[in-house]
Amino acid sequence: QLQLVESGGGLVQPGGSLRVSCTVSGFTLDRYCIGWFRQSPGKEREVISCISTSGSGSSTNYADSVKGRFTTSRDSAKNTVYLQMNSLKPEDTARYYCAAAADPFQALCHLGQLVSDEYQYEYWGQGTQITVSS
Repeated sequence: QLQLVESGGGLVQPGGSLRVSCTVSGFTLDRYCIGWFRQSPGKEREVISCISTSGSGSSTNYADSVKGRFTTSRDSAKNTVYLQMNSLKPEDTARYYCAAAADPFQALCHLGQLVSDEYQYEYWGQGTQITVSS
């Protein structure tokens, strides 16, 4: 069965860095856009980024709130997508999710569009908590 599993969350001090992993199984990573989302209690889930591995190379897109601080990348051989988070702020505290979107949304991500709606993603991980606090 198709599965996505996040790992690497935890407690980090403001200004610190953290890398979260999303390992996928049961499908070919190159056929999907992998998105990162986050959600805090009482707030709507918001998109962070998406990455497409269709064809040679990859395409990445970011929400304005994390541009310059967060970077998403892939290791296709390990079927893993990463989210590197730098200069973390208390407002980054949330549960972080990875999700997979198939065509046509994978193609849109590859062309440079931030695929940002929950309904566009077919498969979801359980999430991992990240807390930024002194």
